[in-house]
Amino acid sequence: MPDWARSYVKFVEALNFRIGRFAMYLLFVMMAILIWSSITKIIRVPAIWTLEMAQFTLVAYYLLGAPYTFLLNTNVRMDLVYARLRPRTQAWWDVFTVFALLFYLGVMLYGAIGSTAYSFETWERNPTGWRPYLWPIKVVICVSFFLMILQAIAHLIRDVAVIRGEEI
Repeated sequence: MPDWARSYVKFVEALNFRIGRFAMYLLFVMMAILIWSSITKIIRVPAIWTLEMAQFTLVAYYLLGAPYTFLLNTNVRMDLVYARLRPRTQAWWDVFTVFALLFYLGVMLYGAIGSTAYSFETWERNPTGWRPYLWPIKVVICVSFFLMILQAIAHLIRDVAVIRGEEI
């Protein structure tokens, strides 16, 4: 494989590894928010921001963790047949299916960018009592789709290397 391909794979995987490790801790942030929500309800002074903030944190946790799970190959697969294939045949199948994934992620990113741009233009807010701005979570969604596309391309490069009998 060319040096640029190796460098790309190493860079993207290191980036997604670090972001994924950060995203793991968002679960604890969400738990703290929900504990705070419970405490404020017990003392009869409920905070109006806790439910939405927990939801936003969960979205960030889930979407920023997706490239990390793809990197570690721990994503859920229906591998009744796939697991029995040789690594080279698996790589061929992955090369075939990654284009469907890239198309899907491209469409999702396109929609997310449009929604985020609208959110910035109109200073969109959630129609609840707290009324938080929506652009921060929409930016996180765009970043996560972009990182997933980068990881899918890195996965494609790794599969091509396996097909060629090379290591990255």
